[in-house]
Amino acid sequence: MNRRKFLNTTAFAGAGLTLLPSGVLNGKNSPGNKLNVALIGVWGRGCAHYESLANENVVALCDVNETRFADALKHFPNAKTYVDWRKCLEQKDLDAVVICTTDHTHAFIANWALNRNLHVYCEKPLAITVEEARTVRANWMTKKGKLATQVGMQRHAFDNFNRVRELLRDGAIGDVQAAMAWGDRQIRRKGYLPAEGQPPAGLNFDLWLGPSPVHPYNPGYFSGGEGANCLQWNMFWDFGVGQIGDMGSHTMDLLWNAIDAGLPTSAEAKGEAFNPDVTPVECESHFEHPANDWRGPVRVSWYQGGVMPRSPRPSVNLKGIDHGAMFKGSKGFLIADFESRMLLPVGDNADLTYLKQRTDKTLLPPLGHFQKQWFDACKDPSRKTACDFEYSGNMIEQMLLGLVAYRVGKKIEYDGKTGKVTNSPEANELLRRKYRDGWTLNG
Repeated sequence: MNRRKFLNTTAFAGAGLTLLPSGVLNGKNSPGNKLNVALIGVWGRGCAHYESLANENVVALCDVNETRFADALKHFPNAKTYVDWRKCLEQKDLDAVVICTTDHTHAFIANWALNRNLHVYCEKPLAITVEEARTVRANWMTKKGKLATQVGMQRHAFDNFNRVRELLRDGAIGDVQAAMAWGDRQIRRKGYLPAEGQPPAGLNFDLWLGPSPVHPYNPGYFSGGEGANCLQWNMFWDFGVGQIGDMGSHTMDLLWNAIDAGLPTSAEAKGEAFNPDVTPVECESHFEHPANDWRGPVRVSWYQGGVMPRSPRPSVNLKGIDHGAMFKGSKGFLIADFESRMLLPVGDNADLTYLKQRTDKTLLPPLGHFQKQWFDACKDPSRKTACDFEYSGNMIEQMLLGLVAYRVGKKIEYDGKTGKVTNSPEANELLRRKYRDGWTLNG
């Protein structure tokens, strides 16, 4: 029986039976129906989702810069428009939201959307404080299996992520002892910017600031023009976490996926002199992770801004890889970037002949289109996403703990169950941030 005939014959089969229109999902819709989506942030990364969203119903558009609506409405002419995401989330027919806003609003919008039982796709980073990461993750865990979540670490769809994971699990370098990731981006700022001019017509700068402290407008934060992007604002403490929230989210993902990491038990870091306005460029963080069901304890490290791990051999130039990862094992090293990898046997016991010969049947299958994976999970709760709020929340929580250790200048011991630093009261204070009056994380 085809779907149309089924609906016609069952519409009056029982008293009180109500047929749900397309878009009313929340676990009740069939996989063939379209989602009613709100796109929050229609420019920059928002544009990257236009093609995928064309296959769904975009019923709401939200942006603090009203001048961007004209172009977005050409693609989604039936959508309502909003400048305040809080009002946008009150639209009654929504099933899902795609968040492409400033870093310092990600956790807010994601958590508010979960509170309204909406599926959430959020660009990275999921949060800029440990408390935010834990709040959003905990909220989603109560709805896991009912709502689909995904953080926009789209490089995870590259086949190399699976291949690196398989090599480590197959014993390519023996017992994994340490894992290192790095990013070489270097964008320096002296401090918060002075007042300069007025916001351009159509830009609501107060809403752009959102929950962060008030700063005078300066186009250096956000010009609203064609070249506006996260690299204008995310290095300031009030608006982001610099490198770790940007390419760090992508590169640590390559490492995190491979070793099945959870929350660390400690964090320590060092870098350039602390600037109360701007996140560090040069910095390195180190974390201790307990053993899991297939490997022993492992030390995880993050390097940024030109600081690099030591190369296993003088002939191997790690600096030739702008964003990469290296895994140290008892029998060698595995070095990788997003799309390639290299095995480096070391020592008398190194022997790659024992490696498992995987076939098409045993290889982990390709992830496929990253955004579509989330769409499919929205329509069928039994499906999983690769970078859900549990996986991504744990990963960014670790990275943020590194910044906390950097700021207090000592090794911190961490209890992941309670979300508390056990040896430093001042570090505990840095797990959260103060929001402007009128803004709440849990709305």
